[in-house]
Amino acid sequence: MFLKMPKTIAEKILSKHAGKDLQAGDFAVCKVDFAFGQDGTSSIIIDRIKELGVTKLKTSFCMVIDHSAPSPSEGVSRVHKKMRDFSKNFKTEIFDIGCGVCHQVIPESGKVLPGDLVLGADSHTCTYGAIGAFSTGVGSTDLAIVLATGKNWFKVPSTIKIIVNGKLAGGVFAKDIILHIIGKLKSDGATYKAIEFSGPVIDNLGMDGRFTIANMLVEMGAKAGFMPVDKKTVDWLKLRGLKNKRIENISADKGAVYESVYEFDTSKLKPMISMPHSVDNVAQASSLNKVKISEAFLGTCTNGRIDDFKAAAKVLNKRKVSPEVKFIIAPSSRQVYLEALRYGLVEIFIKAGAVIVAPGCGPCVGTHNGIPSDNEAVISTANRNFKGRMGNPAAFIYLASPATVAASALKGYISDPRAYF
Repeated sequence: MFLKMPKTIAEKILSKHAGKDLQAGDFAVCKVDFAFGQDGTSSIIIDRIKELGVTKLKTSFCMVIDHSAPSPSEGVSRVHKKMRDFSKNFKTEIFDIGCGVCHQVIPESGKVLPGDLVLGADSHTCTYGAIGAFSTGVGSTDLAIVLATGKNWFKVPSTIKIIVNGKLAGGVFAKDIILHIIGKLKSDGATYKAIEFSGPVIDNLGMDGRFTIANMLVEMGAKAGFMPVDKKTVDWLKLRGLKNKRIENISADKGAVYESVYEFDTSKLKPMISMPHSVDNVAQASSLNKVKISEAFLGTCTNGRIDDFKAAAKVLNKRKVSPEVKFIIAPSSRQVYLEALRYGLVEIFIKAGAVIVAPGCGPCVGTHNGIPSDNEAVISTANRNFKGRMGNPAAFIYLASPATVAASALKGYISDPRAYF
């Protein structure tokens, strides 16, 4: 390692992958450990690989069919076939329809480890910071260059340290934490920065909660972000078949230089809502109890994991969704779906009046399932709520935790879920 000066996690990982000492602001060409594309971005990746005349990929790569899965149209089916043919020709892995969302199935598969450098042709690639990887989203052409060369260029980001103190009240979750933070720092408050999280609240969060927070860092402009690599991280990875692999305990050096440090006390934090049409337009759920909703959505790479489903099931158990609400649930992976079946959560959801769709992105990106009608309000566990995100620019999207989404689906209007916990 290169330890001429104390380093942040971002400086440490990029130095290792560049083979030289780097500090924030430096430019370097770095070796990439893993790359991937999804069905919204892989068609261009494949075209660029052909244009470059590449016959052998220079880094580990996979593709995931998740954004429009199963295919809703003839055109999308052609893209899916194109991906399957490429995967067969280059002998790369493909996660086909029903496997789930890229940001769940890839870490589940054990392809990413702490300290890795990961590029994905998807903006929420920052999710893998939950397990200590430097992971960031790039365009399809940049991704093709990585496959052709095994490398790409980087500017080393400066780092913001965020310390989360206190203790979460019942009915308050990781989604509420990150919505609160984005509301304070704003959607451009961390543009091209790395984020390091610490503090007792982060230490006490399960891995699903850590993935939720890491997933939304790009919503305040961050390049990458990092959760602590601790026993929870190691245990989570070992459960996914990595018992015999060395898991690096990546951490910042004592004396590392941070651009800024923020401390948040979540002891009095209440369930939060991101209001249309910007993620940083944040308010308390209890202040919006006159907002009638027509659709509720539980799932996505932000909140489609088993702990999210457990929280929603606690609210929905032996209760009925409002007849005015369409409640759609999409597991983030086949594994999550099977776990939800084993725990009896799917039965709770169906008896409550929800509909379960295939593991994948579901209604989030507005390409097929659950497109809202004009002037309908949707409450969703997703990560974005700009106009048109769910397929209709005349709809209104509110973002919230799984518990808040479930409570709102029961009432038919935005509701504070704390009474259920």
